[in-house]
Amino acid sequence: MTRRLLFLALALAAQGALPGAALAQAQAGERTQDPAAVQHVAQDYLVQQLSSLPAQPNIQIDEVRTDRLPACDALTAYTTGPMRPRARMSVGVRCTAPKAWNVYVQATVSLPGQYYVAARPINAGETLRQEDLAPRDGDLINLPPGAIIDPQSVIGMTVGYRVGMGQPIRATNLRSAGSVQRGQMVRITARGAGFVVSSEGQVMQNATPGSTVEVKTASGQIVSGILQPQGNVEVPL
Repeated sequence: MTRRLLFLALALAAQGALPGAALAQAQAGERTQDPAAVQHVAQDYLVQQLSSLPAQPNIQIDEVRTDRLPACDALTAYTTGPMRPRARMSVGVRCTAPKAWNVYVQATVSLPGQYYVAARPINAGETLRQEDLAPRDGDLINLPPGAIIDPQSVIGMTVGYRVGMGQPIRATNLRSAGSVQRGQMVRITARGAGFVVSSEGQVMQNATPGSTVEVKTASGQIVSGILQPQGNVEVPL
């Protein structure tokens, strides 16, 4: 380090313009880490991890202090635990060479898009039609879990409980046509060679068409069968 550069560093430190840690690094001839590079790595990481979202997210990286960190030749970003989109997210950025260090970067994430609410009061048991859904613009990340963003995926499904006008429609409140709920009475059909036996029973768990469901008959016997699209259960013999 030249005497002229060291003199300048000492002068800046005396004026409070250069932190003590940065001064020590300047005296040792070390470069400090460029904060823009750390932010860039964190931004790229979040863009990649959130690429499966239905729209392009807006990601704002907070300022990061790196004046106490030596310059790094190999920066990598990571997160701990499962990647779940949230309004505020934390990304770790680590350096592996020439000196190891780690810093956490905070980010604000939003996902502008369109979701759907009830265009009218919808009672339990009603089947959804296109005209029952009204689009709204908003931040999809702040929506309640299961909010509907693809109307075609829910047309024809049955509403489980009442939804007020203007309220978001959740996937957890919808059932496929022909699906059954635990305790519901269904028709049981058993088919054999040249005969058909039919009776009624109570289903033991929620089920959708095509799945195996257990049914308790009037005599108390438990049988297993395949739930049909019409809502009856067919028991193979």
